[in-house]
Amino acid sequence: MRLDLGLLHAVAAVAKAGGFREAARVTGSNASRLSDAVRRAEQQLGVRLFHRNTRTVVLTEVGRTLMDRLLPAMSEVDAALDDLNRYRDTPTGTLRLYVPVSATRLVLPSILPAFLARYPDIQVDIVAESNVQDVFRDGRDAGIRYDECLEQDMVALPIGPRQQRFAVAAAPAYLDKYGRLMHHRCIRVAVCHRRNPGMGI
Repeated sequence: MRLDLGLLHAVAAVAKAGGFREAARVTGSNASRLSDAVRRAEQQLGVRLFHRNTRTVVLTEVGRTLMDRLLPAMSEVDAALDDLNRYRDTPTGTLRLYVPVSATRLVLPSILPAFLARYPDIQVDIVAESNVQDVFRDGRDAGIRYDECLEQDMVALPIGPRQQRFAVAAAPAYLDKYGRLMHHRCIRVAVCHRRNPGMGI
């Protein structure tokens, strides 16, 4: 049987307060709204939860049985939701990243120290690989990718310098032998490790 959680909260508030007016005061609602919520809960459950008249509102035996089971469970739910506030106010936990090897040298050193200083309760777990991998593989939360390697369906935010410069290095004897034009015998950097980096999430 399914019942609207809001109706259960109304029943619990009235049960704990011992009446509609007091429950309305505690919850910031109004008595007529709570009374309607209790009535609808009873209709959906098919049982009477309260004996009520113009003076008193008391739980029936069925109502007491329900509250004995329901109130501890609702308290756990409320506590669990309250725990979320610390994540909202102060982020915490482990941030798992997939990044190119080049980003560990060119991007992360300039942004990671300030990030960790601002959010001391966050730990960063980094996997660096030369080959482009699925950002979310193995439960990763985000990754760093260069323009050419950003998947079309990813949300991307620019980070790091907009342009990165590369230099060609060679021994003078090599240049004297092969010249200074292209098509040299060299170690090449893959195209995905060249331009503007972005954080993919």
